Amino acid sequence: MGYNLLKGKRGIIFGALDENSIAWKTAEQVHEEGGKFVLTNAPIAMRMGQINDLAKTTNSEIIPADATNLEDLENLIDKSMEILGGKIDFVLHSIGMSVNVRKGNAYTSQNYSFTQKGWDVSAGSFHKVMQVLYQKDAMNKWGSIVALTYMAAQRVFPDYNDMADNKAYLESIARSFGYFFGRDKNVRVNTISQSPTPTTAGQGVKGFDGFIAYAEKMSPLGNATALDCANYTVAMFSDLTKRVTLQNLYNDGGFSNMGVSNEVMETFMK
Repeated sequence: MGYNLLKGKRGIIFGALDENSIAWKTAEQVHEEGGKFVLTNAPIAMRMGQINDLAKTTNSEIIPADATNLEDLENLIDKSMEILGGKIDFVLHSIGMSVNVRKGNAYTSQNYSFTQKGWDVSAGSFHKVMQVLYQKDAMNKWGSIVALTYMAAQRVFPDYNDMADNKAYLESIARSFGYFFGRDKNVRVNTISQSPTPTTAGQGVKGFDGFIAYAEKMSPLGNATALDCANYTVAMFSDLTKRVTLQNLYNDGGFSNMGVSNEVMETFMK
């Protein structure tokens, strides 16, 4: 049951692939809360996923776009405003990819062309999305832009590889561009640092099951699910958080403030 938190609001959701993805869950919750939106993903990702099913259940249209391509983004923003009937109130950037991870390259043995591609998709695209929105004056006052991140941007998770660097850069972009968006457009920009979540992309990281098990034992409230993150994102899109900006917000069951838990200690004391 929704609360109509997003009634009358319009947006764009990047990155919905399948029902395991956070963007997918967010789209469903935004729809439940009365928001209207356009779905977008790279053409190759759309062929891999089931985004057409999501579009049907949420009464949404799909605009394919490569988020690293400025021409695609300009077309996406223009068509979205045309379809939705006005400026944008919310945007979710839920995009991440590491070719080095996919190819099994260690952090100490990167293919730098892969590194550059992963950075462009995972972090550079966020700047490009906001630059197009900013230059086209496409966001309504008090709009909200959210990108998804992970705390490997602050702490070492060896097998997260160059995605850790990408997320650190993503968070910096949110703060830097968020200043200009806030000052000039009254738009807020934040990142949500989510628990390890068994999305299609997440499960491609070596040792991911270990990540999840460890975080579950470390977190007083346990791991946040994709649905938990979707609900948090809805709150960030709503007018209830109008003065929250430039923040990296943890949605991780308390993991980020833990040193060690009794549950983890018990594992080593057996």
